[in-house]
Amino acid sequence: MRVLMVITAMIAALSMVYKWRYKIMNAMLAVSFLRKLAVSISMNLPSIRKNILPSIFKETTDSTT
Repeated sequence: MRVLMVITAMIAALSMVYKWRYKIMNAMLAVSFLRKLAVSISMNLPSIRKNILPSIFKETTDSTT
């Protein structure tokens, strides 16, 4: 019976975290230390550096001129 209660509590906690994930993320990123840590960790991931950074800093060309 105790195991069932623990599993139910864990599922409830995970569902609440999933429901409020963006509010939790915004609250965590409001702290400058955590924001800097998140950026430094994400820049160490090769897929982000290879795919996302070039698209962010890509120069747009205007074909009408």
